Amino acid sequence: MTRALRLVPALLPWCGAVVGQATDSGAPPPAPLPPRHARLWVRPAASLLLPGSGQLLAGQDRGTVYLAVELYSVARIIQLTHAGRRDADRFRELAFDVARRGFTAVPRDTVFEYYKTMQRFTESGQFDRGPGPAFAPETDTATFNGSVWLLARRTFWSDPGTPPDPMSPEYLRAVQFYQQHAVGPGFLWSWRNKPLEQGVFRETIHRSDEAFRTAQNVVGVLLANHVASAVDALISSRLSAAAGRRTALHMTLGPVTAVRLSVEF
Repeated sequence: MTRALRLVPALLPWCGAVVGQATDSGAPPPAPLPPRHARLWVRPAASLLLPGSGQLLAGQDRGTVYLAVELYSVARIIQLTHAGRRDADRFRELAFDVARRGFTAVPRDTVFEYYKTMQRFTESGQFDRGPGPAFAPETDTATFNGSVWLLARRTFWSDPGTPPDPMSPEYLRAVQFYQQHAVGPGFLWSWRNKPLEQGVFRETIHRSDEAFRTAQNVVGVLLANHVASAVDALISSRLSAAAGRRTALHMTLGPVTAVRLSVEF
């Protein structure tokens, strides 16, 4: 041991020359590695952006499963959205060509609930049945507007079958409710004597609605695939880091010889 310690001063100049030669050679120093905790998040972040990429970076074959689910989900969403829009155009065209053409010459689109209502009622009914300046709501309860007027009477009149004074607050509130919820002159319709066309309309609007609803469900699967792949990559990265922990044995020589065992994380 004493002889080895005597050799240390003689070796120091030689070590300095070697270090100086390496420095003077002009070789660039190696690029510093990112911190270990930062490297742990590379694969999870990649999987969150593109499912399966984090697993493929680690050489794990199951990454292809996440990637296949991603590609299938995207293709399915595009297909369902296209089908939903195609059927939406069809039922709008059918509604105008058959049920609305007799009331307006200009096709005007509106909210989806309007077309849902056209499924349930054969006719919208008139908006104003009064021949003069006085406003008269639709009274045929088989029509949509007639059902709205019935609801208004039941809501604001003490007796739906007995009208109060037309200038009374009860009557005016019922008329206001009707005007806000009934179908106006520009959107009246009638499927009278056209039950087959209304049946096709119902089926087309059902297909469109179902396609959009299924597309929303597939979007949920798509997001779940992103999260599952990211969590999988995070767990895999942490397990790999735990398995790659290294132990180092350090010996300190001095007046008191000490042995230190350290574990690198």
